[in-house]
Amino acid sequence: MPRGLRVRLVVAFLAVSALSALITAALTFREARSAIIDRTQDSAVHDLRAQLESLAPDLPFPPSTQDLRNFTLQLDRAGGSRAWRTAAAYRDGPLVTAPGTERPPAVPAALREAVGERGGTVTQRTTHDGAPRLAIGMPVAYAAATGGDADPGKASGLVVYAEFSLDDDKADIDALVTAAQAGAVPALVLALVPALFAARRVLRPVRGLRNGAERIASGELGTRLPVTGHDELSDLTRTFNTMATTLEKDDAELRRMEATARRFAADVAHELRTPLAAMAAVTEVLDEDAHSGALPVDTADAVLLISDETRKLVRMVEDLMEVSRFDAGAAALHLDEVGLRTLVTKTVRLRGWSEPHGQVVVEVPDDIRVRVDPRRIDVVLANLIGNGLRHGAAPVVVRARLDQAPGRTAAVAIVTVTVTDHGPGIPDDVLPHVFDRFYKADAARARSEGSGLGLAIAVENTRLHGGSLTVANSPGGGAEFTLVIPLPLPPHDPEEGGRS
Repeated sequence: MPRGLRVRLVVAFLAVSALSALITAALTFREARSAIIDRTQDSAVHDLRAQLESLAPDLPFPPSTQDLRNFTLQLDRAGGSRAWRTAAAYRDGPLVTAPGTERPPAVPAALREAVGERGGTVTQRTTHDGAPRLAIGMPVAYAAATGGDADPGKASGLVVYAEFSLDDDKADIDALVTAAQAGAVPALVLALVPALFAARRVLRPVRGLRNGAERIASGELGTRLPVTGHDELSDLTRTFNTMATTLEKDDAELRRMEATARRFAADVAHELRTPLAAMAAVTEVLDEDAHSGALPVDTADAVLLISDETRKLVRMVEDLMEVSRFDAGAAALHLDEVGLRTLVTKTVRLRGWSEPHGQVVVEVPDDIRVRVDPRRIDVVLANLIGNGLRHGAAPVVVRARLDQAPGRTAAVAIVTVTVTDHGPGIPDDVLPHVFDRFYKADAARARSEGSGLGLAIAVENTRLHGGSLTVANSPGGGAEFTLVIPLPLPPHDPEEGGRS
């Protein structure tokens, strides 16, 4: 079965054309064949009747056998090009043929019975040795010139039979079949041209719909198709345009809602920042009193709990502010050239992850120097290492290597940093959502130490550097985050790099 719609349309058109031509040819052949046979039959009956009307008046009644022989001999000689052979029977007597006849005419018994029953001329087509033949049975009536008491027009009891070949007619019919077959192939070839033209016209709207759907899929929601005609394809085009309009409206509404949500989060974070700063300052003082033993035990525990929750709230607000800056395209890079090992080691020590020994293993060569924003790369590394310690298992191994950038000039290299933990890894259904904002793998876990924005901020910081951040499960077990940063950095576009 052809797979292409155009090929199927052409094949279907040709099949319909061939079937129509076949049916037309069959009907024409049948009518032509009947016309040829009927013409020959009518002509033969007319000729035989004319000969009987000419010869029968001279035949004495009742005729003797010799009279019948002479009579049939005259009829055989009058056959002309038709070359019929005749026989005569008087009052259901035996068939009498002309003297010297080598092969008597083949007169079917059914023909003789039919002539006896109907009393008129009867014809019957037969086959002898594979060749078609026609047999005629014609009663002879008394003629006006016949002597005696006979009434003119009354059946005389004499029946004449004639039989001849239809080979000439068969040749005409065969020629007709040959001509039909010879014309079928050119007709099909000629039918291919309108078939291709029709397929092109039918598929033109379909191709337009396909191109329009591809543009819609690529984000061109303003795509509309011209509507021409009033057929089913034009209805489909109108439906496509309606669908595109609905998608465009829904997309605009979603973008508006998203912008509103981001603006709301940014406003809330901004408004909370100042009072939280004051609360953090107060809780730091109270922490010192709680740890010094100046407060009762229950009061000290409550103060420490409030201080801890306040610090979490401060981190969340700071993360929201950071995300807001990325969304607004206001995030900026402050580049500096630093040693990568120094940067990683500093991140580990500042978070207190260097103890116990071996919790975080740093395998970064000393000679790799990078030109990055140290604060942002520190945030990225802290999120990756902290994620491995919280959700994976120690030791968390940080490795780095300097490679040639694939497909780029020799002057451009890439730094690849991998952070691998030794936990159970990340479920396959969670992997695609690891970097989503506020995504929680376990929906039942409504609260955690993080804000749910750490890995999303890490991705944005990486993009700001023109790099990429991916995650996969390590073949040896555990999750493995891969940070890739090109060196030197490509020109930074704040509008492009700051938006997610």
